[in-house]
Amino acid sequence: MLFNSIDFFMFLPLVFSLYWFVCYKNLKLQNLLIVISSYVFYGWWDWRFLSLILFSTLVDYFIGRGLKNENNNRNRKLLLWISILVNLGFLGFFKYYNFFVISFAEAFTLFGSSININTLNIILPVGISFYTFQTLSYSIDVYKRKLEPTNDFIGFAAFVCFFPQLVAGPIERGTHLLPQILNKRTFSFHQAVQGSKLIIWGLFKKVVIADSLSFHVNNIFNNYKFQEGGGVVARLNLFFHTNLL
Repeated sequence: MLFNSIDFFMFLPLVFSLYWFVCYKNLKLQNLLIVISSYVFYGWWDWRFLSLILFSTLVDYFIGRGLKNENNNRNRKLLLWISILVNLGFLGFFKYYNFFVISFAEAFTLFGSSININTLNIILPVGISFYTFQTLSYSIDVYKRKLEPTNDFIGFAAFVCFFPQLVAGPIERGTHLLPQILNKRTFSFHQAVQGSKLIIWGLFKKVVIADSLSFHVNNIFNNYKFQEGGGVVARLNLFFHTNLL
């Protein structure tokens, strides 16, 4: 589900209304709504990858619980390394498996031989870097005793999959976002208006300005030629002079 799609235009007001006008008296219900809405938002693209978010959430939730109850430094380091290896293992597999396989095969050609290695048709899950590093940063902060681990699984899951920053960032530290998730919120009409203005202004810049210019900009960069006295800069200057002046 894209932020500038009709689907999201219907999705956001519905979630906003349920969050503030139906679930407003119950913090746990609000957080549960965040989790369900975020999973619907992410699963709209491909529901199969929801298992990755859930698994990453479970791993670091229980790692945090384990670090809280463990005082032995060796065992604490072991728990942290489990979190690091699991999270970076998933990230490395989906993002870099084919890259390393192809690089490994090409390295043999330098010695006059070849090796046949099959690559995998791996689909890169949207936003995997964001929620992977977000859960990992939580475990690191708990390990360093900068953050008290939470026993509220729903609240922690809401922190991990919070849909406004799930697929585009920024990566939030647990010390910043998690307390906001776990503490009661109050509705502010002023903040709602300001947020709406930011959304509308962002949509204007994306849909009206960026999308309108993308055809011309992509055409320039896809057909560039470095010529004497010309090149990309000259083409850009010609485009802006022709279309904007």
